[in-house]
Amino acid sequence: ITIKCPLCQSESSRTEILLDRGFKNDMKSLPIDCSFCQWTGVLNNYQEHLDEHHSNLKCEYCGKEFNSVNDYNEHKVSECQILIVNCILKDFGCNEQIIRAKIEDHYLTEQHQHAIMKVVRQMLLQLSHRQIDNDLSRITTAETSNPGTAQLQGLYEMLNILSGGIETLNNDQQRLSNESLRIQVAIPTLTQELPKLKLSIEESNAFLEGVKHNQDILNQDLASVHEKIIDLLYVSYDGILVWKITNFQEKIIDAQSERQTSIYSPPFYSSPIGYKMRARLYLNGDGNARRTHMSLFFVLMRSVNDPILKFPFNYKVTFCLYDQTPAQRHIIDSFRPDIRSSSFQRPRSDMNIASGIPKFFPLEMIHQEGNPYVRDDTMFIKVMLDFGDMPKTLLPYALSLNPGLPTHVQQAMIKQEAERRSQQQSGEQPQITSK
Repeated sequence: ITIKCPLCQSESSRTEILLDRGFKNDMKSLPIDCSFCQWTGVLNNYQEHLDEHHSNLKCEYCGKEFNSVNDYNEHKVSECQILIVNCILKDFGCNEQIIRAKIEDHYLTEQHQHAIMKVVRQMLLQLSHRQIDNDLSRITTAETSNPGTAQLQGLYEMLNILSGGIETLNNDQQRLSNESLRIQVAIPTLTQELPKLKLSIEESNAFLEGVKHNQDILNQDLASVHEKIIDLLYVSYDGILVWKITNFQEKIIDAQSERQTSIYSPPFYSSPIGYKMRARLYLNGDGNARRTHMSLFFVLMRSVNDPILKFPFNYKVTFCLYDQTPAQRHIIDSFRPDIRSSSFQRPRSDMNIASGIPKFFPLEMIHQEGNPYVRDDTMFIKVMLDFGDMPKTLLPYALSLNPGLPTHVQQAMIKQEAERRSQQQSGEQPQITSK
């Protein structure tokens, strides 16, 4: 049986290989320092020391435990990922100390790349001086008796690869340099454009603010137009207004908190070319009636027909709060204008000062749950002008008529009722006979 030497590649028979006992004895007496403590001695006694004092070896970096020194040393030399190691190119200027687990990330750093370029340049320079190309050509055709030939050839191939990589890096560096130059040239232009851009943004913001302001105005105008349209939908021209007040609870809360103490009814007219009027309601009271009664007022408004109308206004005004149940116990009150008051003179502004009945209806009755005057969060108030001096006793009958009937029908029924009562009163008077 022949054995091949791993160093010189020569072959020898097994009988020719003898154990060097002297070398073994020399090794046993080799001085050694313990890796884990301050113990010193010879190699022959080291294993005994380890067994006695360091039976469970533990890596001081990652905490892994080992049963033998060989396993521990192998782990520390090549396996421990937490161990801090020096860069393999430390002698060429890369002095970074890295955790082994991050060594590949370090290889990609600029510092390491510069060290690689330095190594390659030195090796290429040495090869150039020695005319390595001719030497390698002769080496590759010669016999393989020299054990370093294959290694030298591999090194040469690696140098060629690294040279190509350096050329690529140089090209990239040139490209980046050109790109940097282009950016530097563009920066002054961009710097000059920046104030213009800033001014443009400020102008745009100012324009948007103007648009927003105009939009707010348009929204207000739209709300005003919407209110006018609603008023036109419910306007009447016969001196009678039935005012539907929705969202009653919300409105009375606004009145109590004084966010909106009063609300106005839509305008109405005494005739198509007659007086223009509206009602004003203080849900939480006004003046002395505040917090105790609802206050209901009549407001005379300016109209295009005022020049041909007679003033002061002197027609009786009747208010009716509808009972929305079949009982129809309506709340009715009326007043005749004081012709000396400015409230009933020809209007000089959009509206005259309101005048009417401050203590129209007690608030405690309105706040009673289930009261007949507020149903489905809605209240109805009727305002009626009396142009014919209707007797006060007829008011309950007139206001009990179906509001859905045409006005002329209601007036005819009121007239019939007045005649009936007049005849009834005439029949009840005692007849005087003469002898």
